[in-house]
Amino acid sequence: MSARNFTVALTADFCDSTGAPKYRDIGLSVLTAHPHVRQRAFAEHRPQIGADQFGDAQGVIVLTPSVTAQSVSNADDLLVIARFGVGYDAVDVAACTRANVLVTIARGAVDRPVAEATVGWMIALCHHMRVKDSLVRSGQWDERSKYMGRELRDRTLGLIGFGGIARKTLELLRGFGMNLPLVFDPFVTPDAVAQHGAHAVDLDTLLRQSDFVSIHCPLSNETRGLLGARELALMKPDAYLINTARGGIVDEDALHDALTSGRLAGAALDCFAQEPVTAPHRFAALENVLLAPHSIAWTDELFRDIGRSTCQVMVDLSLGKRPAGVLNPEVFEQPAFQTKWAKWSSAPVSSSLR
Repeated sequence: MSARNFTVALTADFCDSTGAPKYRDIGLSVLTAHPHVRQRAFAEHRPQIGADQFGDAQGVIVLTPSVTAQSVSNADDLLVIARFGVGYDAVDVAACTRANVLVTIARGAVDRPVAEATVGWMIALCHHMRVKDSLVRSGQWDERSKYMGRELRDRTLGLIGFGGIARKTLELLRGFGMNLPLVFDPFVTPDAVAQHGAHAVDLDTLLRQSDFVSIHCPLSNETRGLLGARELALMKPDAYLINTARGGIVDEDALHDALTSGRLAGAALDCFAQEPVTAPHRFAALENVLLAPHSIAWTDELFRDIGRSTCQVMVDLSLGKRPAGVLNPEVFEQPAFQTKWAKWSSAPVSSSLR
């Protein structure tokens, strides 16, 4: 069949209020290299994508809005929802599957920047960088003796979740002289953990023995509230908690109690139970806490690499190829999807379905 234009829409939060791009490079050159692929942005930003926003798009690249069953209730020509990242708790994957819509994530693209941020926060916490910075800014030089730090050397890192980010974190930490890392991940075998120079343990053991506990698992029904008052009480009083994953994994009330009572040395939080945070958060009053607006790992390189991966999904589908990072591959076998994919692909798709 002759080639048809394949339309890719981006959610409006990639642009500022004037319609200008917010970010230097989100990989759109991958799309522009293919004349049959067209791109446009949503006209307005909504916290939840409306069914009326898809229009003529075959693919949508989503930054922050949620995708619900209502969003995809009229997805006759839509082939794919591509999350600009790896988290997908805001996407109703089951509803997309029922609507014959693929959902993809940018696997691997975030590993390095999140790992760098994790290591940076570990160093900042144990060297009291936030407090020491404020001592100089407020003229309290002589208070410095109250804030003796500790090195990473001879400390134990505990990783909750052992995907690409956690593994890259271990790679970056080689050379710091840390103890054998501990890992809790029921979906990874002990042998696989050992191959990366770490030791698989149960969650309670990890919490009891780690000097740093870093969360790298997705938010799901199984991990929501994974760390509550009981679990935080198992941690050493001089240990630190780092969360670059999702806020709902940690009980914020229990964490606040542990930090204010001295049962925990400190924390670094990039995510919160309720986002966005548009008023001063209660954790902001604590000097032993580092905070970021769910962007601690945002770099030019991160957005470039995520963008290239996400845009390649669109190009592959437009050429009749199975893309990488698909969360619901069973959609490929659904006749309704096959029909609309064949309609919008510029090449036969049958070979991709074998």
